[in-house]
Amino acid sequence: MMGDDLAGTSTGGQNGTAGSPVNGRAPAGLRPGQLAPASQGSHQPYLSLRAGFDYLVVGAGFAGSVLAERLASQAGKTVLLCDRRNHIAGNAYDHFDDAGVLVHRYGPHIFHTNSERVFDYLSQFTAWRPYEHRVLANVNGKLYPMPINRTTVNMLYGLNLATEEECAAYFASLAVPVAQVRTSEDAVVSKIGYDLYEKFIQRYTRRHWGLDPSELDASVAARVPARTNTDDRYFTDEFQAMPLHGYTRMFERMLAHPNIKVLLNTDYREILGLFPFRHMIYTGPVDEYFDYRFGKLPYLSLDFKHETHNVPVYQPAAVINDNFPGDAPYDRVTEFKYLTGQEHHKTSIVYEFPRYGGDPYYPVPRPENADLYRQYKELADDTPNVHFVGRLATYKYYNMDQVTAQALTLFDQLMGARAEAA
Repeated sequence: MMGDDLAGTSTGGQNGTAGSPVNGRAPAGLRPGQLAPASQGSHQPYLSLRAGFDYLVVGAGFAGSVLAERLASQAGKTVLLCDRRNHIAGNAYDHFDDAGVLVHRYGPHIFHTNSERVFDYLSQFTAWRPYEHRVLANVNGKLYPMPINRTTVNMLYGLNLATEEECAAYFASLAVPVAQVRTSEDAVVSKIGYDLYEKFIQRYTRRHWGLDPSELDASVAARVPARTNTDDRYFTDEFQAMPLHGYTRMFERMLAHPNIKVLLNTDYREILGLFPFRHMIYTGPVDEYFDYRFGKLPYLSLDFKHETHNVPVYQPAAVINDNFPGDAPYDRVTEFKYLTGQEHHKTSIVYEFPRYGGDPYYPVPRPENADLYRQYKELADDTPNVHFVGRLATYKYYNMDQVTAQALTLFDQLMGARAEAA
């Protein structure tokens, strides 16, 4: 199922992965979060590292950058932020391609939230362009509004359902009783039956996840519920907008505090014995941090194919989902100018190809994976002076606003603990 973004967080590493201490240990006997002797950083005067840092933040995406900014600006902390990629902003990174079109390198990131706190916080670093996202689904060569709504049903079946009550009654007539909703298949068929499920949900989900919806947690399908009205917006949140000048510019402003130093192309393991710090914020894969002690947590990955076309508009909506795996190997195609509002005589698009074994983007929501994560969470909870935050570090399918909220909550907790200690 399509979410609002790929991750919204950086993994703190090149190719989307964060490093961990070799064999679970830091070099030179330094444990993660342990303050090293100041002399270990004295050979890096260009970053004024002699006195060390209060925090090492691993990953320059939403989770890491929000915490770096809050710790620096509100608590007066010194922060070293590192990422193995060559840019900030994590998977939300955007840039101008060779044609001059603003594109999202890692697929579309659509910002939406019901949290006034999150929206107000990010508004400190960007102006906004109002934007309501719309998606069309290709079913049998015809395009239908997605998520499924009353218009979708009327178009598909040649009906004339005029009210929400009529549509609700129609959905109820299609619904299949399920004793206990456990899977995504259960969640959908129990509300709208098998035909709509197969046309709009099953095939897309099977290709995207490499798993049938009957093998995925019900929470996956719950992200995009069917509607009885004619609202064709993909999201219904109170705040829906895009950063006016792009995500990267927003992150640049977020990290512009003099207490923040940023190291790119840097695996944090390379600096554990060099740059002293007191606490760590870790946003990468939690299993990698612990050297895969209990085995690897499964993640869905994506490959991207970017294209530029010599036309002003390429397709009739920002995103078109392909619902038939036999027809195309990709999940969806996005045209970026819908998102950004940019005026340009050319347009750029991206195709998304799901796969396993690449950069970790989506935690795979299955019961056995949740059980495996709980083992890593116990280790994380018992690791002193290291705080795990973000989609990969907490193995949770978060949107960008949810990651931001999680980071702000952790900052509140850190300041609360500081106040209690004082």
